[in-house]
Amino acid sequence: MSTDRHTLLQACDALLQPERFKDYGPNGLQVEGRLQVRRLVSGVTASLALIEAAIAAGADAILVHHGLFWRGQDGRVTGWMKQRLQRLLAHDISLLAYHLPLDAHPEWGNNAQLGRVLGFEGGAPCFGEQNLGWMAPLEGLDVPALAQRVEAALGRSVTSVPGDGRALRRVAWCTGGAQGYFEAAIAAGADAFITGEISEPQAHYAREMGVAFLAAGHHATERYGAPALAGEVARQLGVPHEFIDIDNPA
Repeated sequence: MSTDRHTLLQACDALLQPERFKDYGPNGLQVEGRLQVRRLVSGVTASLALIEAAIAAGADAILVHHGLFWRGQDGRVTGWMKQRLQRLLAHDISLLAYHLPLDAHPEWGNNAQLGRVLGFEGGAPCFGEQNLGWMAPLEGLDVPALAQRVEAALGRSVTSVPGDGRALRRVAWCTGGAQGYFEAAIAAGADAFITGEISEPQAHYAREMGVAFLAAGHHATERYGAPALAGEVARQLGVPHEFIDIDNPA
């Protein structure tokens, strides 16, 4: 029950098609480890805590949403970057990271998976940068009930700006730090918008536009894409997979 690094990368790339996206960092293989992959670990962010947990789990490869390298960052290998790379290289573990391609995938992506977890049926991408934001019909819930559903599903409190109390007929969402898509969600017809974070201007804008804004946590809204993708790829390739969730209140 094993595969090789090249086959693993090809399987991920075939599903996510990263070449279609203009992104904030490199998608795919970020750190090259051993050729043979007997065990795959997935997680949200390539933190030192996840790397250490993956080492303890016997991982040969780690698949994450938030990798190590981002456009415009300091390129020196010092401090936290040295620590993370040092542990990966010392244990010959590959790191694969997919950012926007993992947000966008219609089945295994963060937005598709969050919609599934929250019980939104009939959702589809229709707004925001590279059409990442999703919307679905919603009947029978007011804002407090919607917030309660999100809190129960994600296991954490929600920051809610309730809007003007209008009936909720359409709910829009985009995982992570997508508060900048709020205006596009409104233009697309949303009565409520769910994302991970809320910035100071968005609270005022929500009140003025009457559209509810629910911020449910960057990490909490993006816990589902990486294990869904890794689980599917592991199934295809016949290798064991484990999702390790490193708690993050942000």
